[in-house]
Amino acid sequence: MIQLSDLTKSFGDRTLLEHVTWQIGDGDRVGLCGPNGAGKTTLLKMLAGLDESDEGAIVRPSGLTIGYLPQDGLAYSGRTVFEEASSAFQPLLDIKAEMHDIEHRLGDADVPEAEHEAMLSRYAELQDRFRLADGYNMDLRIATVLRGLGFETDDAERPCETFSGGWQMRIALAKLLLGRPNLLLLDEPTNHLDLEARNWLEEYLSEYPYAVILVSHDRYFLDTVVTRITDLNLRKLTDYVGNYSKYVEQRDAMLDRLRQAKREQDEEVARVKMFIDRFRYQATKAAQVQSRIKLLEKVVPIEVPPERKRIHFTFPRCAKSGRTVFEVKHARKAYPPPAGSSGQVVTVFKDLSLHIERGDRIALVGPNGAGKSTLMRMLSGEEAPDSGTRTLGHQVVMEYFAQDEAVRLDPALTVYETLASGSPNDMIPAIRNILGGFLFSGDDVYKKAGVLSGGERTRLAVARMLLRPSNTLLLDEPTNHLDLDSKDVLLDALEDYGGTLIFVSHDRYFVEKLATKIIEIGHGEAVVYPGTYAEFLWSKAQKERPSPNSQLPTPKNTKGTKEAKSTKEVQGRTGDQGPRTDKGPGTDQAPRSKDQGLAREDRKRQEAERKKQQRAAETLQKRISELETRIADREAKVRELEMAMSAPGFYDDRDASKQLVDQHQALMWEVGDLIGQWEALQEHASQGAPVEAARDRPES
Repeated sequence: MIQLSDLTKSFGDRTLLEHVTWQIGDGDRVGLCGPNGAGKTTLLKMLAGLDESDEGAIVRPSGLTIGYLPQDGLAYSGRTVFEEASSAFQPLLDIKAEMHDIEHRLGDADVPEAEHEAMLSRYAELQDRFRLADGYNMDLRIATVLRGLGFETDDAERPCETFSGGWQMRIALAKLLLGRPNLLLLDEPTNHLDLEARNWLEEYLSEYPYAVILVSHDRYFLDTVVTRITDLNLRKLTDYVGNYSKYVEQRDAMLDRLRQAKREQDEEVARVKMFIDRFRYQATKAAQVQSRIKLLEKVVPIEVPPERKRIHFTFPRCAKSGRTVFEVKHARKAYPPPAGSSGQVVTVFKDLSLHIERGDRIALVGPNGAGKSTLMRMLSGEEAPDSGTRTLGHQVVMEYFAQDEAVRLDPALTVYETLASGSPNDMIPAIRNILGGFLFSGDDVYKKAGVLSGGERTRLAVARMLLRPSNTLLLDEPTNHLDLDSKDVLLDALEDYGGTLIFVSHDRYFVEKLATKIIEIGHGEAVVYPGTYAEFLWSKAQKERPSPNSQLPTPKNTKGTKEAKSTKEVQGRTGDQGPRTDKGPGTDQAPRSKDQGLAREDRKRQEAERKKQQRAAETLQKRISELETRIADREAKVRELEMAMSAPGFYDDRDASKQLVDQHQALMWEVGDLIGQWEALQEHASQGAPVEAARDRPES
């Protein structure tokens, strides 16, 4: 489809691509990976025709359509959301407008007959083209994409300029997806999407019929969507077949081989140089020396990517909090309409009650604007509820990372001073390592915070948060603007964190790894789901399934026929023993038949309800079994750590023993949390057991 031929691209004395040859086929879904600043965005711009190469060429077939979504910077105004999205179908809209014009002219009696025939022929041609291009489903396709990206039905008629920058990028993405170009170039498309919109986009791109090249720092998104990873590093493009997880394995293995080859080459070069230096001035060895000098000149040094130091970070020590961390009762929160507008008061929470205990790892999920950040501000104490109470637990030491945390940094302090201020003395030696993990190396640590870019300020704010002692963390979108390696540093630290964690993140992999409880925010409520995010999705899918009664086929009334037949046979055998009335024979048969029909319907309802309860009980038992497996696994790890801790000399190495002790404490808290979930499910199961037993007893 598109090919890079001997391509070179430089900025000043820095070369991003050097004599690169690369090809994209029709239907390929490629994830473009590489360190920050390697040139991923530049490559996308060149493919889109927005930038030119210094040397080489990009070969594109005629008729190729390309759609490019930048990271940010797009804004729309002057039209509604629906009108702006409809512009993706401009050729179809032109056909539709011409058809309407012909329809209007056909109604004019003054049009000559010859012209009338020509208009009918043209109308038929346009109608066929419109139908073949699926024009009659155009509105449905627009509504589907807008709804998938998180727009409500009322949003379609709102002017584009009333939406924030993140929603503007969603409009741009909707236009691209509706246009269905042959090559789709997406630079961080998930930056402005919540989890539900990301899940929808994953499914859409997985079924996209044409080529897709995307840059993303969302590991789960890459794993789900792409079938090939292209690594941009050392000015070259290297292809790896498979998703991101497979790419990491293959890349690490390749780097190990490359480093081994580099070591062997360096050893061989050193040996040859030693020979040359030793025998350079001996006439008997002159020919051999010259031969080896020429050999060295032909050696092409193996270039190895700089090895990024893997940082394992442990949070500073902090005293444990009490069992209850937060208690929210009957809280209400509302915001007035913007000044000068005639809108209504926006009620975020109507009657919110939450109980959060020590060791909980809670992810807040829900669409953008549902109230996740509002709840985080209420829990942190930055905002008070309009009514109701928010109670902080005993000895809670809280650290709150807000969405705008990067803006709160002191611009006069250097990067190093920002981390050093407020950090415990025993954490000062770890500052340089932490900064390296978040891409601040060398003289970068002496830059003023005020000159950093938005992404750099976010990384610095996350690093500062890690160095402060706390037993409760509130994190509102901490992964924004973090690359994959920085996310791994943060994720490793949070996995070992022994306190209470409440966070908002649109990174599915991040949520999957950390959360043991999910709170869904929306419609003024906060619904708690014990379990992982995958279990939360499964639970929602079960609730959204249609009722079993709606899926059952209508049974033939054979049973009723047999019952009626047997009743007649009994009446025939016994005779009409009942009292006769003046209403004539058989007048009491209709009520009997009606009663029998009602009884049959009642039995059907009972049977359907029994099956529904049985399925619910089976699901509950499955979740209990899964929790038991997880508890057994964690307890086994606890026993292993306790055996290691009981070994002689364990506490001789203070740093190593401290890591294991902290890990043991974190596991113990996790086991306690899992047991709490298990007890809650067991109690729920025991409450439902008598009901099932009563229904399963035969009727007397």
